[in-house]
Amino acid sequence: MGKHKEKEIKTNAMRILEKNKIPYETIQYECDEFIDGLHTAQKTGAPVEQSFKTLVVQGKSKGYYVLVIPIAEEIDLKKAARVLKEKSIEMIHVKDITNVTGYVRGGCSPLGMKKQYATVIHRSALDYEEIYVSGGRIGTTLKLNPEDLGKAVRAEFEDIIV
Repeated sequence: MGKHKEKEIKTNAMRILEKNKIPYETIQYECDEFIDGLHTAQKTGAPVEQSFKTLVVQGKSKGYYVLVIPIAEEIDLKKAARVLKEKSIEMIHVKDITNVTGYVRGGCSPLGMKKQYATVIHRSALDYEEIYVSGGRIGTTLKLNPEDLGKAVRAEFEDIIV
């Protein structure tokens, strides 16, 4: 009997990267439930400063936006609102994450959401050859070039943290 390699189940995020011929690396880690970004970085061995989390906010206009920031940082809602040309923005409720994005809390990737929302990546991502973001499910991280990520989601790179 031959050995069968376990087939990796692709997420929407991975499919988008492959469709756009964007190179990436998948890192799997053991996890049953939501853990924060710092714990994810520990589990994957990813440098904290190169690890980014995906946040979803809603503007006064009722539009949704995706913000990608370093895991150890906090979003500055006023700076982000200015960049997004919104009077104000607020984080969406945890109960709304799946409905808005198609992903679960802790597995929310900036790629492959239900709709393509305007996306802003913190400009520090450009300091690195590669960054780490959620792969679209808990237990999966993607390592890729930040400029490639920016092209895939048509993102702006701005200062949006405290």
